[in-house]
Amino acid sequence: MSLSSNLKNYYFSKIHQGKLIYNTCWEDPRCDRMLLEMDEKSKVVMITSAGCNALDYLLDDPKEIHCVDMNFRQNALLELKKVGLEVLPFDTFFALFGKGASEDAKLIYHNLLREKLSVPTQDYWDKHIKYFDGKGRRKSFYYRGTSGFLAYSTTRLMNARKSVRKNLDYLFNAISLEEQVKVFNALETQIFNKHVKALVNNHYTMTLAGVPENQQILINQDYQCGVFGYLKDCFRNIFTTLDISENYFYQVYFNGHYTQDCCPEYLKQENFNFLHENTEKIKTYTTSVSDFLLKNPGEYSHFILLDHQDWLAVNDPAALEEEWELILQNSKPGTKILLRSASKEVDFFPDFIKDKIDFDKEKTKEAHALDRVGTYASVYLGIVK
Repeated sequence: MSLSSNLKNYYFSKIHQGKLIYNTCWEDPRCDRMLLEMDEKSKVVMITSAGCNALDYLLDDPKEIHCVDMNFRQNALLELKKVGLEVLPFDTFFALFGKGASEDAKLIYHNLLREKLSVPTQDYWDKHIKYFDGKGRRKSFYYRGTSGFLAYSTTRLMNARKSVRKNLDYLFNAISLEEQVKVFNALETQIFNKHVKALVNNHYTMTLAGVPENQQILINQDYQCGVFGYLKDCFRNIFTTLDISENYFYQVYFNGHYTQDCCPEYLKQENFNFLHENTEKIKTYTTSVSDFLLKNPGEYSHFILLDHQDWLAVNDPAALEEEWELILQNSKPGTKILLRSASKEVDFFPDFIKDKIDFDKEKTKEAHALDRVGTYASVYLGIVK
């Protein structure tokens, strides 16, 4: 690697080893559940991220969900949500994780949540429960963590221009797709300007969003204008083809909170009692997928790998091969493997998996078109033969 690449990887590692990155999941679980078809026999292994999607998958009543993440802060967030579901009434739970703020956050934490958390999770939230207290400049939890800081900064930048803020209000409150398209057409040139281009094509900005250098390189190979051009295409697709009123991914970062009409399934009142009774099915592990499988062998029915193999393919090909070997060793015929990539076409799959896994391109194409996030270039659903 060049000195520049080494420095960028060092910066990325320091951020990811020292910060909460994701305060909400950035993969659409509605599409995932359509593809994965989980049931009461399912045994799931997945990357934790912010834990939202694990809770959404729980609504399909799988037998067990094993959440794995190298960043213990992501597991600490999921554990806090799990305990919240176990001991809090719905309104209090929604205040914390729906609205992202409660003036009683510290009292709720110390009186109701803390004693039920593991010691490492206690240590983390003892220092960071202030993220939920609604104080300071970034008043919402959804403006905390590195992705939240980036969302807050971007929102502030856009809101600085009254005309942009006005059009954004119109966009997020559009009552028809026709109106939505009209507003976005007017807004597109305002948002995608030279200042935003410089911001999003910057490695350090993308690191805050959890995008390592190798994924930026993959994007640059497909888009002449880099991440800027990539996001421009993504946003045009999202905001001109899909109903914004149910797109909680962008609503939460624009507004700083969810609403009960626009939020993940785990935050809906009608799902609260079921989740309350089933949180014990979710376990967390601060480790890699490979290490988890070495220590917890079994026949798993589903693997949800997000986009981390993009990083492994460039930085540790041997670890990528080991992960696939262990996945196959711990699978059975029909096991489903879901992953995403910043590349339009993945070319890093080891040769030995091609005879052992079928990839369902038609089904993923259909689901990908409905993806409310829309910032991944490709999705793969592999089925073990």
